[in-house]
Amino acid sequence: MVNIDFNTPKHVYFCGIGGISMSGIAQMLLNKGFRVEGSDNRPSELTDELEALGAIVHIGQTSSNVTEGIEVFVYTAAIKEDNPEFAKAKELNIPMMTRAELLGLIMKTYPVSIAVSGTHGKTTTTSMISEMLMKADTDPTLSIGGVLPSIGGNVRIGNGDMFVTEACEYTNSFLSFYPTHEIILNIEEDHLDFFKDINDIRSSFTKFASLIPSDGAVIINSSIDNYKEIVSGCKGKVITFGLDDSADFYATNISYNDKGCPTYTLNHKGQTWEVSLSVIGLHNVKNSMAAFAQGLELGIETDIILKALKEYTGSDRRFQIKGDLSGVTVVDDYAHHPTEIAATLSAVDNYPHKHLYVVFQPHTYTRTKAFMDDFAKALCKAENVILADIYAARETDTLGISSRDLMEKINSLGGNAKYFSTFQEIEIFLLKNCTPGDLLITMGAGDVVKIGENLLGQ
Repeated sequence: MVNIDFNTPKHVYFCGIGGISMSGIAQMLLNKGFRVEGSDNRPSELTDELEALGAIVHIGQTSSNVTEGIEVFVYTAAIKEDNPEFAKAKELNIPMMTRAELLGLIMKTYPVSIAVSGTHGKTTTTSMISEMLMKADTDPTLSIGGVLPSIGGNVRIGNGDMFVTEACEYTNSFLSFYPTHEIILNIEEDHLDFFKDINDIRSSFTKFASLIPSDGAVIINSSIDNYKEIVSGCKGKVITFGLDDSADFYATNISYNDKGCPTYTLNHKGQTWEVSLSVIGLHNVKNSMAAFAQGLELGIETDIILKALKEYTGSDRRFQIKGDLSGVTVVDDYAHHPTEIAATLSAVDNYPHKHLYVVFQPHTYTRTKAFMDDFAKALCKAENVILADIYAARETDTLGISSRDLMEKINSLGGNAKYFSTFQEIEIFLLKNCTPGDLLITMGAGDVVKIGENLLGQ
């Protein structure tokens, strides 16, 4: 692996610089005086911001972008060997490293580095911890997989000793990290275009937990099947959270206000605190328990932790209220796994609405095929489901499936689903059918958010 001395700036090229994580790392290097260059397939707010900070950004990926003066070439898991820039970097013998390897090297420069992992809830929990650290005046550096309104973006570069980042298991990228503290929120089947099965995924998380030093800690959800196996190689402290009293931190007396936001009693070693949230759903009770446990482990005062949790209102694309369309509340949500969909729809039960319309855009053919039955069962709980075409992301093989197959599966289970091949058709249908008091949720990890934004004229 390439070794980088962050006190000696280099010329670094990012292949895919507009990604949410890559753009954040690029900003960190710019802040350290590095010469940053990169490319992406299309311009965005993130690439515009990087250019304003001094980065050179190429729109379109061609071999001519990569020149001999580049000292390090950084790429993501989405970049394949036939990518023209990747191939040119190899031809020129430019030292190459993955996004995760570079992020890991950055983590090593901080005395305290917190990595938040799990199949679901990473962005929310990372954001909750981030709010705590900022309120505690620790001046942290943050790398978040979404836009956090309080920092106006996905990255914050501080001068303190603490670094917080999301840790994704895809392609085992989090095994390149150097955390002193970890959170493991949940472990479920996902990314089956890389992992063989759930046992392969569990093995990856077990290796991840073993990265912690003896003076560090792993905070893990006690409801994970045989969680003790996951932390069996952990050299540091193991702290559990959950919904039953076998966990070190557990919740009781959960209730919801008229917006679906929970209040609960958090119990830990004979102490209790009343926690009130401004985000909806039982899943956020679990996320906030993990965040609280992390805050306490870092020595943050409990009144600061409670205040941060209460004032956190969500990150972009996490049940984000986009606006009002003639009395219809338009929300966007990043849920793209059956468990996430079920959690959002369960939370919506406590959110005021007359009729519910869910516009779902499946994300990747691999995930859709692997979880077809689970997607159908989860979406059956929505009153009205409108399906967009599958968002291919990094994939080119359709595997012989489409959103029409998912529609048929939902309807065979007694659900009410419709499929349209274009966003325009979906928008026309919604304008004809949604009425004042209804709730419209655009859901998925692709570009389905554009439907709500188009309707609202954003």
